[in-house]
Amino acid sequence: MDAPPDLRDWFCFREPFVHRSKLIAVAGPTGAGKSELALRIAGEMGGEIVNCDSVQLYRHFDLGTAKIPPERRRGIPHHLLDLLEPDAVFSAGDYARLAAGVIEQIQARGRVPILVGGTGFYLRALLRGLAPAPPRDEAVRARLERRESLRPGSLHRILRRLDPTTAVRIHPHDRHKLIRALEVRLASGRPLSSWFLEPAHPAAGFETLLLGLNPPRDVLYERINRRCALMFERGLVDEVRRILALGYSSACKPFESLGYRQALAVAEGRMTVEEAVTSTQTETRNYAKRQYTWFRREAGLIWLEGFGETVEWQPWVRGFLTAPASG
Repeated sequence: MDAPPDLRDWFCFREPFVHRSKLIAVAGPTGAGKSELALRIAGEMGGEIVNCDSVQLYRHFDLGTAKIPPERRRGIPHHLLDLLEPDAVFSAGDYARLAAGVIEQIQARGRVPILVGGTGFYLRALLRGLAPAPPRDEAVRARLERRESLRPGSLHRILRRLDPTTAVRIHPHDRHKLIRALEVRLASGRPLSSWFLEPAHPAAGFETLLLGLNPPRDVLYERINRRCALMFERGLVDEVRRILALGYSSACKPFESLGYRQALAVAEGRMTVEEAVTSTQTETRNYAKRQYTWFRREAGLIWLEGFGETVEWQPWVRGFLTAPASG
């Protein structure tokens, strides 16, 4: 008797089940199990996973990003992980162009591209495009870098005066975004927030099923607290020390991210481990709230009630993939 067919092969290669223009994206707050849901979908539907987490793009930053190690990827191809050196400069526009190319390659192989991550701005850049804005001005950026180094916190204070709408959206410690916002304001005479009102040019023309995870808030926050504590228990501070020992500066952008900023403070003697854990837990819970707010603005997003490990996704995904391609 013949062996039963591999369902993943059936889903991938028998038209019209999968249309090459289709993309599945998994979004939602940190700690909700986005990676697990992506693995579940990819395992059943013959998919490949494309990272949409801005810090997971960087090499060496593993524990604080909850990056899934190769041995736990279930043989499923992952893309746009460990792509950049810690000191690399990388923008949302760069991400949109690169991700679009990877997704098209996955579709050309007859596979299902599954985008997963919590960096909402990168997702929006890919699916909706970015409004035009002034190019980088390295001289202005260098002056702003020096000012912030000499007077920490000064850039956010300046931005609150020049562009209060944008300042509300940027964390005072996010030097990269602060510099870009002030660079645009100084170069154009217009606040960055006004540029977002300009017509955008989508970087990709994908038909997208956008799924968002919406677990119970109290359970999510408990899970965030446990995960933050576990990161430090597993050696986050040592990971930071290893990266610095490779010769990278503490001013590299990934060190501005949650967990790494606090672990760096421990490594430099500016914070105790206990203080770092508490700070990371508090800021990560607040970040999850901001992610909820961001993703709720995304048109067409379907909220799934629960965590990625257990949530029911099959009806939405199968209905999407079997439906005729629009247009």
